[in-house]
Amino acid sequence: MTTLYGYFRSSAAYRVRIALNLKGLDYAQAPVNLVKGEQRGEENLARNPQGLVPILETDEGAQLTQSLAICEYLDERYPAPALLPADAVGRARVRSLAQLVACEIHPLNNLKVLKYLVGELKVDEEAKLAWYRHWIAEGFAALEARLAGESATGEFCHGDSPTLADLCLVPQLFNAERFECDLSAYPTIRRIAERCRSLEAFAKAAPGEQPDAG
Repeated sequence: MTTLYGYFRSSAAYRVRIALNLKGLDYAQAPVNLVKGEQRGEENLARNPQGLVPILETDEGAQLTQSLAICEYLDERYPAPALLPADAVGRARVRSLAQLVACEIHPLNNLKVLKYLVGELKVDEEAKLAWYRHWIAEGFAALEARLAGESATGEFCHGDSPTLADLCLVPQLFNAERFECDLSAYPTIRRIAERCRSLEAFAKAAPGEQPDAG
C-alpha cells in the first residue's frame, strides 16, 4: 500500500494528496505533526534527513521526498490523467507556474520560517503577519499577471484540465486565506482556485478533510 507521510495543513503534502486523488490511487496516511515537532523526530529523520514532509512510501518500498518530484513520479508511473501537457513548451510553462509558488512564495512562508521569526528573531505577531502578507502579495501579483495575461490559461492554470500548477496554487491560496491576506487584486487566481475546488480530487485533499485535522 502506498503511504503518504504528511500533515493536514502542509502545503506540500496537500499538493501530493491532490495528485494522488486525481490519479484515483488508494493510499494510507501517516500523520506527522509539524506543530509538535514530530518532523524532527528520529523516525521521520530516518525517512527524510531534511526533517520535512511529505514523504511518499511507494508500494515498491521506495521513499520519495519533495512534493514536486513526488507529483512528477506519480505522473510518470500513472500517466492518466496527465499533470503535465504533452508539448514541451506547455510542460515548461506549467513547471514555471508551479515553481513560482513552490520555490518562490512557499519557502518564505512555511512553518519553520515563521517559527524562526518568532522564536529566534523575536518578532511579534503583527510583524510576522506583515512578513507573510508581503511575500504573498509579491508572489501573487506576478502569478496573477501571468495567468491573466497569457493565452494558455484556461479554466485552470493551463488549459481546461488540472495540472501541476493548480496543485501548487490551491494549497497556497488556502494558506493565504488562513492568514487573512487581501486577495481582492487576484481575480484570476481566485477564479481558477474555485474551479479546482469544485472537483472531488481537490475537495477530498483539503486540510479539513484529513484524518489529523481534528
